[in-house]
Amino acid sequence: MGFEVIVDYKKSCKDIYLPKTEPSLITLTPIAYAAVKGSGDPNTSKAYKEALELLYGLLYTIKMSKRSDHSFAGYFDYVVPPLEGLWENGGELNDAIDKHQFVWISMIRLPEFIDAQAFDQAVEMLHAKKPKLDVSKLFYKVYEEGLCVQCMHLGSYDDEPATLAKMNAYLEANGYCTDINETRWHHEIYLSDPRKCTSDKLKTVIRHPIRSMKAE
Repeated sequence: MGFEVIVDYKKSCKDIYLPKTEPSLITLTPIAYAAVKGSGDPNTSKAYKEALELLYGLLYTIKMSKRSDHSFAGYFDYVVPPLEGLWENGGELNDAIDKHQFVWISMIRLPEFIDAQAFDQAVEMLHAKKPKLDVSKLFYKVYEEGLCVQCMHLGSYDDEPATLAKMNAYLEANGYCTDINETRWHHEIYLSDPRKCTSDKLKTVIRHPIRSMKAE
């Protein structure tokens, strides 16, 4: 009897999820996500907490569908990918910023067998299982980041400005600049659970869209 292969994107896509602690460039092709948009301080916002409940609820509904009568075509088992976040004003992180003004999109990568139609089916399954959740907030998002700079940030989220400064210095030295706009946002991937480790042990991928200054 053969062993079932369980896909772990952190291992199969190390360039995306495990960059080094020094800045590097990466070009990303489209990736499909389950997403929820909201605003407010993620540390205190009820909307942010509800977004996480929706996202994890959906991803585990899809994962466990193999045990139900509603499995998806092309299904393969997988490790639920890490939580990710797009932050509209994340490129301006500093000590003075008001976190209550944050606008964010929380999201988790979807396995390749989930297209827009299968996503809607999964949302219906989640609603049937947990009718009190407002599943209307969930949406299917295909995100193509293109050319970016990224870096592994070690430590507290509040210390991110130091890593951003290092990334910006790298860009300037190599002829690039940050290209955050209405469609390309500050991006974070959370590899650690802040409930289970101290802030100095947190691992967070920070990614910024960029453009070449040579063409300007």
